[in-house]
Amino acid sequence: MKLNIRKPIVFFDLETTGINISNDRIVEISLLKVLPNGNESVKTYRVNPEMPISEESTSIHGITNDDVKDAPTFKMIAKELVSIIEDSDIGGFNSNKFDVPMLAEEFLRCETDIDLKNRKFIDVMVIFMKKEPRNLEAAYKFYCNKELTNAHAAEADTRATYEVFKSQLNKYQDLGNSIGEIAELSAHNKNADFAGRLVYDEEKNIIVNFGKYKGQKLIEVLKKDPSYYDWVQRGDFPLYTKSIFTKVYIQSKTV
Repeated sequence: MKLNIRKPIVFFDLETTGINISNDRIVEISLLKVLPNGNESVKTYRVNPEMPISEESTSIHGITNDDVKDAPTFKMIAKELVSIIEDSDIGGFNSNKFDVPMLAEEFLRCETDIDLKNRKFIDVMVIFMKKEPRNLEAAYKFYCNKELTNAHAAEADTRATYEVFKSQLNKYQDLGNSIGEIAELSAHNKNADFAGRLVYDEEKNIIVNFGKYKGQKLIEVLKKDPSYYDWVQRGDFPLYTKSIFTKVYIQSKTV
């Protein structure tokens, strides 16, 4: 089935110093942009994370500190990344839980203005796990009948992700062929932030999705326990999550 898109979609993949969204940094990013007319373009960047890459991460993606010591920092390429992404929906593999939150954090750190929430998200892994629970290598073999020989290189993973997605469109006719329909299926839930610490209920209220106040409306929590806001701001939470807490905290003082 041919994908019906009215605006570009950018499939992307990150390699990082580690898996902590708040503290780790990007060392490689690859973006594959697909236009409504079917044309494709790819850009891959090595990034100096300005911090050491963990040995565990290097053992996975093969990128060492020496490999990125002369690479540009994220701040140096941020505007170019925005120019690629700003008119597009977003796709990736496990991107809703990791890559998108990590990318949002990097943009916030360097104070680059881009609204990542105002778009559709396709998470190919979610579709895969709902239909055929496995990983990217297995997905590539299952859907495309190919071996992923350069796994954990950002460009290879990005291209494999897009090929898997196209094969999913052909295999599952009930996916639909619009970004809106597929993004709905891709979603883990209705996240209010990228990390899933806050979610929307059916009335669009922001609900706490972790800890002792899980399941409660954030604005009501902040009204009865203002110290909870201070605890979050001091804690190891993503900047985007903290910014939503700030907006709701201000609201709680005026309502």
